[in-house]
Amino acid sequence: MPLRAYYRDETGTTRALPGPEQVGDAFRSGTGLLWVDFSETTADDGRLLLDLFKFHSLAVEDCVDPAVNPPKIDDYGDYIFALFHGVDHLSEADTVETVELALFIGRNYVVSNHNFPLFSVEEVRNQVETNGHPMKAGPDFLAYSLIDALVDNILPTIDRMSDVTETVEEEALGTPRQHTVEAILRLKRATRSIHRAIVPQRELLNRLSRGEFSVIDPASLVYFRDVYDHLVRIEDLNMSIRDGADNALSTYLTSVANRQNETMKVLAVAGAIFLPLTLLAGIYGMNFDYMPELRWRFGYFGVLAVMGTAIIGALAVFMKRGWFRPHARPAHVTHSLTVERKKLRGFLSPQGKHHGEH
Repeated sequence: MPLRAYYRDETGTTRALPGPEQVGDAFRSGTGLLWVDFSETTADDGRLLLDLFKFHSLAVEDCVDPAVNPPKIDDYGDYIFALFHGVDHLSEADTVETVELALFIGRNYVVSNHNFPLFSVEEVRNQVETNGHPMKAGPDFLAYSLIDALVDNILPTIDRMSDVTETVEEEALGTPRQHTVEAILRLKRATRSIHRAIVPQRELLNRLSRGEFSVIDPASLVYFRDVYDHLVRIEDLNMSIRDGADNALSTYLTSVANRQNETMKVLAVAGAIFLPLTLLAGIYGMNFDYMPELRWRFGYFGVLAVMGTAIIGALAVFMKRGWFRPHARPAHVTHSLTVERKKLRGFLSPQGKHHGEH
């Protein structure tokens, strides 16, 4: 039960809370702003959410359940419960995996829950410990900070997918290989995964930015509209990548067909060269008694000369028609969709220095 909690009191002092008892005291006080973050949620965490915060059992079940639920938002009057999706940058899969972030947003608290580590949450936590900024403007601004960091960390994956798309398009046109089509199919799966996560979240952010919920201060609506704009941009880029992958797949199939034609051309060349040779060999391989050439002193060498002339003549004709053209060797490329972690918000360098600080 990795639980981390921070409390900003009425004097503006932000401090970390060591355990559930202190969290309960801060929550029951009804003042200040409390942020509790659960990761790798267990059944004990679920009981704490039920007994202390009195959250609805269905919402708590979504937090405890390790399965990834679709994005949604529910209004329970005194608080709202929302599920958002981001990219799992710690996944070892060869495609893009999504991860879930659950938020309970009340009038003086935010409870976040995620069953996998999130760099975006680490980014907000680092800001809270450094200057307390995300907790200075109320629970809705803290929730915005968590959502904004989660969405922003999708962009490096989109950029990486865009780079891979350009690479496979060039490969598909020039030197298509089996790994090229595998990379294209991974791209298509990744775009579908991001599409399934982004489209429902656009509606969630749209609802949050319209002032539909009483716990969201009207002054904070503009921040949620900003995240909504980010999602629209990400979806547009994702659709461009999907179109690029479709074009690359079409180009790949066309290139493979052209290469098959090249193979058939080589076979045709071989047939055109060896058919007359086979004819000559077949004629002089017959066992008739009266074949004058069989008794010529230089007949054997003459036949070889005719065969050689036929080979050279056929090759000369084919080369003149441009049937033999060298192909450039492909450079070594990588199609991994893994993002460099230094590009992510919330990533800490090995020296412990927060990315972006100088």
